Amino acid sequence: MNRSVHQIVTSTQADQQLPSTDAVREALAGVEDPEIHKPITELGMVQDISVGEDGHVQVEVLLTIAGCPLREKITSDVTEAVSALAGVHRVSVKLGVMTEEQRAELRKSLRGDTEEPVIPFAEPGSMTRVYCVASGKGGVGKSSVTVNLAASMAQRGISVGVVDADIYGHSVPRMLGATGKPTKVDTMIMPPQAHGVKVISIGMFTPGNTPVVWRGPMLHRALQQFLADVFWGDLDVLLLDLPPGTGDIAISVAQLIPNAELLVVTTPQQAAAEVAERAGAIALQTRQRISGVIENMSYLEAPDGSRMELFGSGGGQIVADSLSHSVGADVPLLGQVPLDPRLREGGDAGEPLVLSEPEAPASVVLHDAAKKLSTRARGLAGRMLNVSPA
Repeated sequence: MNRSVHQIVTSTQADQQLPSTDAVREALAGVEDPEIHKPITELGMVQDISVGEDGHVQVEVLLTIAGCPLREKITSDVTEAVSALAGVHRVSVKLGVMTEEQRAELRKSLRGDTEEPVIPFAEPGSMTRVYCVASGKGGVGKSSVTVNLAASMAQRGISVGVVDADIYGHSVPRMLGATGKPTKVDTMIMPPQAHGVKVISIGMFTPGNTPVVWRGPMLHRALQQFLADVFWGDLDVLLLDLPPGTGDIAISVAQLIPNAELLVVTTPQQAAAEVAERAGAIALQTRQRISGVIENMSYLEAPDGSRMELFGSGGGQIVADSLSHSVGADVPLLGQVPLDPRLREGGDAGEPLVLSEPEAPASVVLHDAAKKLSTRARGLAGRMLNVSPA
């Protein structure tokens, strides 16, 4: 009889040590989808949970698409979260795939029940700071500046995305090291990430190095899709790497995101500065705010510590002063980035210099500019107000 009692007590203790299904689900609430950054329990991805008497927990997780590139991370995160519960001795994760109906419900939960996608950054209540990185001419390092600013912001814990709006001359994916491909969930596009930065580019949709040969209306539609169809989540900052000049894309951005601000990139030489002024002066017509000017390739530091101004000097300050006068508001010179071969090498390797060598002089300047852009107080200047005259 004593033996029977002992067996009952032992069995009862074992049962008490097993986690409940609710406990497992609560643990899974701490697992986020790597692309959407919301708990998988909220997204309807947890299909089934079973807890065996031997401490074997089985979890069925529904992926958004069959070829989900992050299936291994999801499996690993689920296993780790459930294994931490007392009484769990083994975890098995079974992966399934959402049905079309389930994907549609997921899209509605994230984007609302509207059929026509809207641009969240153009909504009156949007708190995302949108910067259009512009230049008057090509070759001034605009994309390099964009990528390093984004990487610096992400390193500081800021949620940041980059739109490679230079449809013809797209280069952001390589420079940021974004080798992943976008995935589609119902009508939403999930952007790949690199170094904590979400990024989208037409180069992710074209095979190899195929050139894009489009006219203006198609450029506008592509940009609209990047802004509306891509699920960006709750971004603090969105950077748009614009093509050089004041053409179709610059006009489209002003129409699609009226509250976007211009960030002008130039080099020190007078010729580049004059062209950069024209790029910044488009704000007078589009009524956009100019957040500042960054002077790239400012100087080359010689081994003896002296500076060689290969492209002249003063161009960035000239542009900042001229634009300040034109728009009637202060347009600051946010930084003068020195020439550094490592900046180019990092772009080719997909490893931004601000991450690989944060103490390099160019990195220090870019870090400082990123901090200014991401911590600027949000006033009403340059914002669209929903008011009308009486």
